[in-house]
Amino acid sequence: MPPVPAAADSGLPSLAGFAWRRLGPLAAATVAGGLALDGLGRLAHGPLLSAAAATAGLGALWLWRPAAGRGRGPAPADVGGWLQRLEALEARFQALEPTATATAGSAADPTPARSQRQLELAGLRRQLQRPGLHLAVVGHPPQDPAWRQQLATALRGPEPLTLHWARPLPASSECWAWPEPFASCDALLYCLSTPLLAADLRWLEALPEGQPLWLLLKADGADQAAAGPAEEASDGAALLAQLGLASPPPLLCWRQRSDLPTALQPLARICAREAPRLRRQRQIRSLESLHGRWQADLERLRRGHFQALQQRTQWLVAAGVVAAPLPSLDLLVLAVANGLMVKEMARLWDCPWSAEQLRAVAVELARASLTLGVVEWSSQALAGAVKWHGATWLLGSAVQALSAAYLTRVVGRAMADSLARSVGVAEPDLERLRREAPLLVARAAERERIDWPAFLRQGQQWLGEQARMGQAGRQSSQQLA
Repeated sequence: MPPVPAAADSGLPSLAGFAWRRLGPLAAATVAGGLALDGLGRLAHGPLLSAAAATAGLGALWLWRPAAGRGRGPAPADVGGWLQRLEALEARFQALEPTATATAGSAADPTPARSQRQLELAGLRRQLQRPGLHLAVVGHPPQDPAWRQQLATALRGPEPLTLHWARPLPASSECWAWPEPFASCDALLYCLSTPLLAADLRWLEALPEGQPLWLLLKADGADQAAAGPAEEASDGAALLAQLGLASPPPLLCWRQRSDLPTALQPLARICAREAPRLRRQRQIRSLESLHGRWQADLERLRRGHFQALQQRTQWLVAAGVVAAPLPSLDLLVLAVANGLMVKEMARLWDCPWSAEQLRAVAVELARASLTLGVVEWSSQALAGAVKWHGATWLLGSAVQALSAAYLTRVVGRAMADSLARSVGVAEPDLERLRREAPLLVARAAERERIDWPAFLRQGQQWLGEQARMGQAGRQSSQQLA
């Protein structure tokens, strides 16, 4: 937040300016919201006005209340911190997922997804507590039992070592994802031989990020006995060039079985000297992987709740514009985006930002939407849509109402994208948001434009409901007269 400039002189003009800076936005939003809610009260022909006005007052008090000062520290870097984050995600799932209905005399069983998460977390806890080192030997290792025993003997050290031998990896796969237990090993030894296969490169590219990797190359040659260190280095350089990996892994070369212990000495020293570091890296890597999967599932669940909130809000905005058209759509967007919809979105994404910070983010996104011409595009596209219904009282404000609803959809989706990207951030970076707001809004508008036919169908239904409500209101007035 930029620093507040010091006042030049104390006096009534400065006091009045300060009061206007503090109360001016509140007054503008209150007037805009009052007009919209007054229109809703006329449409409903009931005691909606007082309740709506009370809701608007509470929303304004919430919006401009002092910041709670709640913040978050840096992301945890230890096992305990990551476990706490996973437990926090589990609590968010329980708050957002529908619970199973309890049968008579029995407690409600958890949903299948919740049971699966509990099994995953329990399995991860067991993996975190396992002793020693676990090394996966994959690729094309020789099937000779004597060779395997020699490899295990060469790698034996002070730490207990468990070798996980893999069958030959499939030559093709739909997802190219490493299966267990190899993905959760402390290190991976990939056995290669020439000529290389394309599947080897695909499996190496799909290796989990951060997992230690060594390549064990069986270097075949016409004159193996005469080959020396220079030839082995040349073979290794040629192999790494063919693989083309961003970070070339250590390469261990052997030609005969007698060369194997010498070739494996660098890996044996690493396992003996850096076993605690490898074990800790594996624990953090497994925790991060599970947290990423859960975070993606939680985001899909949040988006489902947001879509229902988005549809409710857009037609509330449209109804307010029909009843009392506002002189400027930007005031409408400010009144809506900084009201109950944004508060509910902050609850969905567990956002710790203050009301003023949320308002600032919503304002930037609304300005970007207006600058990019979302209103003009939607108004032009909706010009023929108002012909759906012939009610003359509705034609004058139908285009503006539907454009306001569409603008609310775009701003709401852009706000959801911004909150999703900022999970765990203590406060928004407004300067970065100003730079990225046009891109966020453009992507949101493009996704909403793809769903334009569905929006038009919803708009047609809403226009029909508004026409029926207006006709019923006129009939009631005629009866009273």
